[in-house]
Amino acid sequence: MPKLPEDERSADQPVRVRTITDLAKLAGVSPGTVSRALAGKSLVNAKTREKIETLARDHDFRLNQMASRFRRQKTGVIGVVIPLGHDRRQQISDTFFMTLLGYLADELTDRGYDLMLRRVIPDKDEDWLDRFIGSGMVEGTIVIGQSDQFERIEDAADGYQPMVVWGNHQEGQRHCVVGTDNRLGGKLAAERLIAAGAKNIAFLGSTEPIEFAARFAGAKAVAERMGVSIGVLPTHLNPDRAADEIAEHFARQDHAFDGIFAATDLLAVTCLKELQRLNIPVPESMKLVGFDDLPIASQTQPALTTVKQDIAAGARCLAELLLRRMEGENTESLILPPKLVARQTA
Repeated sequence: MPKLPEDERSADQPVRVRTITDLAKLAGVSPGTVSRALAGKSLVNAKTREKIETLARDHDFRLNQMASRFRRQKTGVIGVVIPLGHDRRQQISDTFFMTLLGYLADELTDRGYDLMLRRVIPDKDEDWLDRFIGSGMVEGTIVIGQSDQFERIEDAADGYQPMVVWGNHQEGQRHCVVGTDNRLGGKLAAERLIAAGAKNIAFLGSTEPIEFAARFAGAKAVAERMGVSIGVLPTHLNPDRAADEIAEHFARQDHAFDGIFAATDLLAVTCLKELQRLNIPVPESMKLVGFDDLPIASQTQPALTTVKQDIAAGARCLAELLLRRMEGENTESLILPPKLVARQTA
């Protein structure tokens, strides 16, 4: 049926009130007056405010919460940004990111906040952090990973209080971090490989990201102390690219190493698949240790020995510290202890 002009509609046809403008027409006032009245502003006289409130109740109308928060300079939104300066082809569908984001969403939505997610390639957007925190769209910011952006994050921290970073802590840094003791985690991984009989260890991954560099440094310190050789097999984090690079490493090195410390569980799982394709038995001929203890680590065959970082606790701490900083508190960084989870690959 074609839509009737307003003056031809039945007098008893209900008026649908969906927006402030609809309610304003019904009340015979401006949308701004409706907004101020429902916000309880004293600029609207009592009689008009009572009329508007009554109409709003009769039509079950509520101000859009987001618009109301903007007027109060509160958006109810926490920004979560993932900088990928070290590996622009890495995906935020990476299991580590998704696991941490899932826990973060639980923590923040339970506290009444929504999340705004952004993935950035810093060399394409040099002002990525300044523009994000200055957009007016977020009340606080969580940065997942320092990548190769440590100095940029430090600069932002000088003038922006409500920011917490998941990453590695360095003595004297200015930005607030929640993360795992990556150097200790690297030590645990190397000690496990050596105890399992490894004489030549390879670190699988990149040492460019700060967290990975700390993991390698910890493993290297143990290897040198124990008289065991250790080298680096540079590998990207994009799964398709990593698989090809790992295959090339094995072909070029001719299996000169007998122990592998992978920078992440996903790299370890990809490596395990290549070892199985090459019929190299694990752990008999090759020992393998990962890092993260993602759910997949216990599901591989054989099950992956790895270094656990408590992602759930990390997400909880990120949320708690950020909310405290949003209230003006100058919180300290929090470093969580790693734990070796011994399974079957080492």
